[in-house]
Amino acid sequence: MNREDFPMLKEDIVYFDNGATTLKPKSVVHAMDKYYLEHTSNIHRGEYDASIITNQLYDGVRDIVRDFIHAKNSDEIVYTSGTTEGINMVVFGFMKKHLKKGDVVLTDRAEHASNVLPWLVLARKMGIVVKYVPLDDDYSLSVAKLEKEIDDKVKVISIAKVSNVVGDVRDTKRIGEICKSKNIYFVVDAAQAVSHVEVDVVDDNIDFLAFSAHKMAGPTGVGALYGKYELLCGMDPLKYGGGMNQEFSSDGDFEIKTPPLKFEAGTPAIAEVIGMGEAIKYVSKIGVDKIHEHEVSLKKYLVSELRKIPNIIMYNEKSDSGILAFNLEGVFAQDTAIFLNHFHIYVRAGNHCTKMLKEEMNIRNTCRISMYLYNNKSDVDRLIDALKQSENIFKVVI
Repeated sequence: MNREDFPMLKEDIVYFDNGATTLKPKSVVHAMDKYYLEHTSNIHRGEYDASIITNQLYDGVRDIVRDFIHAKNSDEIVYTSGTTEGINMVVFGFMKKHLKKGDVVLTDRAEHASNVLPWLVLARKMGIVVKYVPLDDDYSLSVAKLEKEIDDKVKVISIAKVSNVVGDVRDTKRIGEICKSKNIYFVVDAAQAVSHVEVDVVDDNIDFLAFSAHKMAGPTGVGALYGKYELLCGMDPLKYGGGMNQEFSSDGDFEIKTPPLKFEAGTPAIAEVIGMGEAIKYVSKIGVDKIHEHEVSLKKYLVSELRKIPNIIMYNEKSDSGILAFNLEGVFAQDTAIFLNHFHIYVRAGNHCTKMLKEEMNIRNTCRISMYLYNNKSDVDRLIDALKQSENIFKVVI
């Protein structure tokens, strides 16, 4: 699907590491190049033509993000450096003010480090409690098990919409309903979700949602944080400086701006924000539902072919996404990845920033195949052909 838009695919490669970052279409690169080559300028600081063009493009991306995740208001969209910064802003700018010692945050052991470590730091600093919902036998997160963990002390549920290793698509609509009925804050890591499945922050009653552009055909170093406007008003900035203040004086008085600008001190990643907007337009034109259907179809084909290879162990073959974690029996995951690289097939090997998942899976490292819109059956066939030769793996690796 649309492979001609991605110049890197002209090389003799199979790119299956889309969970780490996606390839970039020419339209995204060209939009960023145009900023650098034709109207380089800072934002909100100039009255000349180039600056006006840049302002319009930069500010317009908030509307693009708003519509993409179905938010109510563009002022609920904060530009960030990515999902990690977005979640840190929520934890240390909002939750630190609104939680108290003994309050419980519910999450699970399949979460990315970005959605675990900030909570653990807060637990260490102020005595909140982080609890983990037990995963099902297939390592997915069920609403039923989550509900069993909820009591009066639970004040936050913080989960990924799509797990980056297990690949299960969580029922955020039902979880959002539960949070609303019990007055629980609902925080969603959408890094692996926004360009693979439909995301609706209003319909799912999500309080905060963060994602990164580079996992959805956009540039690195940029992303967005959504927060309900009244919650953003009660959230403190983590950075102070130019662009986020109304006034300050030598007597110590200062006044900061309203959301979202209060969170965006300093000169931002202007070209990257423009690139993020272009990436969202690109993905939206194809259709997230169409992308999801394509990925799931490819995964089903992949699983059916891998079942024919006797030494393959699959850990999440039933999850409803384009993510598959696997190992060759008796082979270290990194060795498998090195072997596949010999055939110009790129996969991820390791713990995938989910270091607690080993407590559920009883294995530390896996190979991960994560698909995207430009992958096809030929890619899968090349992978299968390579794995059928895995009896020669150590001749290649060593």
